[in-house]
Amino acid sequence: MAEQGEDSKIAILAALGANAGIMVAKFIGAFITGSSAMLAEAVHSVADTGNEALLLVGRNRADQPADALHPFGYSRNRYFYSFVVALVLFVMGSLFAINEAIHKIRFPEEIASAWVAIGILGVSLVLESASFRTARKQSAPLKGKNSWWYFIRHTRNPELPVVLLEDAGAIIGLLFALTGVSLSVLTGNAVWDGIGTLFIGILLGVNAVILIVETKSLLIGEGATAKDDTAIRSALLTDPRIERVIRMQTQYLGPQDLLINAEIALHAGLDITQVSEVIDAADHRIRAAVPNVCTIYLEPDVFEPGRAHDAPMRPYR
Repeated sequence: MAEQGEDSKIAILAALGANAGIMVAKFIGAFITGSSAMLAEAVHSVADTGNEALLLVGRNRADQPADALHPFGYSRNRYFYSFVVALVLFVMGSLFAINEAIHKIRFPEEIASAWVAIGILGVSLVLESASFRTARKQSAPLKGKNSWWYFIRHTRNPELPVVLLEDAGAIIGLLFALTGVSLSVLTGNAVWDGIGTLFIGILLGVNAVILIVETKSLLIGEGATAKDDTAIRSALLTDPRIERVIRMQTQYLGPQDLLINAEIALHAGLDITQVSEVIDAADHRIRAAVPNVCTIYLEPDVFEPGRAHDAPMRPYR
């Protein structure tokens, strides 16, 4: 569905613009003040800016037409690049910040021009909040009445959870940096700057691990949601000539590309023309019920109670 794609693109572009400007300001502030928290936040913004660019690359490559090598298309590029983003966030953001924090805690250095750092961090907080607000707005229609945690865990859109967690992490990270710099000024002890940096690194690591787990699951291949699964089965069984769904397998090839393979038991006595009509009608009903379906394979068969059909599956996440 094009609307979902545009939602994530708007969120990515808003985050890219905010992070690029913030990155420059933070590096200037880190150079002037010598604050490790400011430097960690600057590198964090470098990672975030690069990540938004990678998400756009993934979206662009996902639009390539299907070919002989990839007959189902390239939609899974969006999952792959989101996974790369999670790894970059962990390596460039978390590990760098933790390493810098350990150094600053062991060898604290006085912060010069602390008010410059506080001013830059304050402006960055405003810009990150605006980006986060845009991401929330674009994600809201997909989230529906569910919680934000449920949305991050269950959405098949890979970019919006990345942008949401990046922006939320950036806001909390900026608050850690502000706290660390402020306490360093108030107490005259620069160790607080290193402690603030350490919290930033831990926060980025937590965000990165969540994204790695979720995008890995999408990359391997997730099936239809419980809601869509129910809608597909209902669309099939609406026709009384379809007696039961013997077996059904689904997989998201991309955020708007759902593959369905189903074995259905038809009423005895149908001729080949009627079977064809039943399958064509079922195809149309499924596409009307679940608009993001791209490919449907329906296999008519005879249900045999003694034969194993559907393999037992784990419940939906």
